Amino acid sequence: MSADVLAPATTTAAGFRSETPSVSVLIATAGRPQMLREAVRAIVEQDYAGPLQVVVVFDRVEVDPLADVAVPAGVDLRTVPNTRSPGLVGARNTGIHAATGEIIAFCDDDDVWAPRKLTRQVAHWNRHPEASAIAGAIHIVSHERTIRRVPQAVATFEELLADRMMEIHPSALICRRADLYGPVGLVDEDLPSSYGEDYDLLLRLARHAPVHSVPETVLTVRWDRPSFFRQQWGDMADALTYMLRKFPEFETSARGTALMAGQVAFAHAARGDRRAAVRWARAALGRDRGQLRAWGALAVATGAVSAERLQNAVSFFGRGV
Repeated sequence: MSADVLAPATTTAAGFRSETPSVSVLIATAGRPQMLREAVRAIVEQDYAGPLQVVVVFDRVEVDPLADVAVPAGVDLRTVPNTRSPGLVGARNTGIHAATGEIIAFCDDDDVWAPRKLTRQVAHWNRHPEASAIAGAIHIVSHERTIRRVPQAVATFEELLADRMMEIHPSALICRRADLYGPVGLVDEDLPSSYGEDYDLLLRLARHAPVHSVPETVLTVRWDRPSFFRQQWGDMADALTYMLRKFPEFETSARGTALMAGQVAFAHAARGDRRAAVRWARAALGRDRGQLRAWGALAVATGAVSAERLQNAVSFFGRGV
């Protein structure tokens, strides 16, 4: 389906049919039923005035109809199986194909939206139609602490090459459905093990147009729960190496290339491949002597500290390796 088919004859400056366009929220899930219900309830209870749809995609698990979740009148809740490639990426694309909204929003099954998230973000988009996507400030709950992260107001492609900007969280992001079927493209199903799919999509959105963020807190991220990717070091190394090849523009950013290479080095060190870890760490430090992940990789590779200990240390501050 092309973007032209989705676009009506008369639109707002941001390209929508009205000031309160229809929104489809996509949740991919695989085995966290209680957290999923909390995430869904926070979405269906939004104070947003426009049409709202929630599509929950069950990946490699039995579809749960969520019959015990109270759904307000006018909200469309759908539960479907993942019909594309197994994993997060295929599940998200299944949701995009099932969605009917002009705006696509993502939410992980263990995150919780703030009540006015959509209202604030869509209002901002109507004031700034040049944006490719809208994010917002987040609360990270980590080790019984709550840490607030506020993204910069506008993030360009060049800035996101240099810095992943973890403050721009995928569960906070909303984008145009027409862009996903057009210049930006769907979530990349060739990405190894789905790792880093959020950064990949963010880069493609920002390449199309800057990504904006609202200053209000729109999301709570539960960082102190087990991650599906925790300690999947081989998958991480493969996916990040794939992204370095996919975006040749990284070569224009020494800092960005060093950051990615440092992450690859750490993943190799954590999986016990000392030679690859040292090689990637040297590549990172040759571009940025201050790249902490590369130094961490060398420390793990030489046995000075364990990967798990370093990972737990940064997690305490709401960060990731």
